[in-house]
Amino acid sequence: LQNAELGKRAPRWIRDNEVTMCMKCKEPFNALTRRRHHCRACGHVVCWKCSDFKAHLEYDGNKLNKVCKDCYHVIIGCTDSEEKKKKGILEIESAEVSGNSVICSFLQYMEKSKPWQKAWCVIPKQEALVLYMYGAPQDVKALATIPLLGYTVDDTPRSADLPHSFKLTQSKSVHSFAADNEELKQKWLKVIHLAVKGETPERQNELQGN
Repeated sequence: LQNAELGKRAPRWIRDNEVTMCMKCKEPFNALTRRRHHCRACGHVVCWKCSDFKAHLEYDGNKLNKVCKDCYHVIIGCTDSEEKKKKGILEIESAEVSGNSVICSFLQYMEKSKPWQKAWCVIPKQEALVLYMYGAPQDVKALATIPLLGYTVDDTPRSADLPHSFKLTQSKSVHSFAADNEELKQKWLKVIHLAVKGETPERQNELQGN
């Protein structure tokens, strides 16, 4: 919801399983210490510390409702200048980049000899040479980023790999990915093969058009 509509209309609730961390302070949720709460104004999933505010919400008959820190400040009309401090490279919201991406989907990811883990992977349009990895599609901070330029792509799975896997290697760093099916793997490879050479799908289309 836009700031002007906060509290006036019921928000769309982000589902618990769409995030692995508080959407405000970015602390990871875990089974013991962090219960998930919903802000009744914006619908984001937040931890108890970030949901410890109450505001009167118009759509709920002006009753007092639990809201997150950001919505509280907007609704009571005070701005928090410190919030505007520059975001680091990892602090780009997944929903923001996924909605304007060259490609995004879940992929299995493996680094060195760690076990495979599921990651929400995104190559955003505004940074089409960087692969962002998130724990879940609505996370507000990336777990890692890989600048793709200069990587070598190896798309032949070894026996120990998952069937639809491919590797990105550059000197000592090796990142292994696996898609759920061959079609998805080929979609990713099409974009990555361009990115490692410093090209983007749009640029490719322009060159072919000329």
